[in-house]
Amino acid sequence: MDILTEALSSMRTGLPTSVRTDGRAPWGLRLPPVAGAGFHVVLYGTCWLVPLEGAPPHLGPIALSPGDVVFLRDGRGHILADHPSTPAEVERPEQFRPGSPIAAVRLGGDGALTSLLCGNYHLDQGRPHPLVKQLPEVIHLQTRHGRYPELSAAVQLLGMELENPRIGSVGIVPTLIDSLLLYILRAWLEDQPPAAGRGWAAALGDPAVAPALAAIHGDPSAQWTVESLAVRSGLSRAAFARRFAALIGEPPMAYLTRWRMTTAARLLRESDNPLTAVAAQAGYGSEFAFAKAFKREYGLAPGGYRRQTRSA
Repeated sequence: MDILTEALSSMRTGLPTSVRTDGRAPWGLRLPPVAGAGFHVVLYGTCWLVPLEGAPPHLGPIALSPGDVVFLRDGRGHILADHPSTPAEVERPEQFRPGSPIAAVRLGGDGALTSLLCGNYHLDQGRPHPLVKQLPEVIHLQTRHGRYPELSAAVQLLGMELENPRIGSVGIVPTLIDSLLLYILRAWLEDQPPAAGRGWAAALGDPAVAPALAAIHGDPSAQWTVESLAVRSGLSRAAFARRFAALIGEPPMAYLTRWRMTTAARLLRESDNPLTAVAAQAGYGSEFAFAKAFKREYGLAPGGYRRQTRSA
């Protein structure tokens, strides 16, 4: 079971949106907050990402070079510019150019060119998976000099498809952008030092906790207990419970309940399965028990949640 893919799928509420941004110095673009997670890929040239006023002190200006990728966990508003001191403007309608495979924004003067892919992933920030909550607010990955080869390859493919669109580009580019999120998070997770010892980066490689997580994600409807999960971990019940809580941040049964409810919510959003089937897939023997647990978690009965999310 691929836990990273499952965790992200549980949060997705729509397809990513993106636009190509071409700026010629001097240029500055003020980007408002977005619902979800923002991202930027530098296709050509250099620029700066500058936090808006009121950002935490540790989030200073970031210099970006060709091949760099930035992921903004909470879709925080920010500025992109050729230099931190360049005044930033809000995008104007006349700067927007429809296009295939994606639209473009062009701004600035007649100086050096910088080209970026900018966009956001529509993720449910109201109920983020713990894996995503533990990410830093800003992830900056530099793919040049042979680092993160798979992410670098995805960036290069995107650059080629956007620079020279051909037959199939309309289908290829959205798929690459969608996959980029997994490449970004995998690169960051694998970059974390083992000495960190806590959090999801450690849990996914932990010989005791990782098998238990795979079991929960692989079959959330199974009647798991701390004892049965501990058997998979090779630890005693007490030792497993302590280790799981230390790495994940909550006890095994609390995480199991959270994942069952997350699974149920996704089924309600994406399928027409009857509530009895959704309840069974979430590990509940009766629709009544499932509805009670779901309402406690989401504040809505399952049927009401399905209607609300689909109307939205």
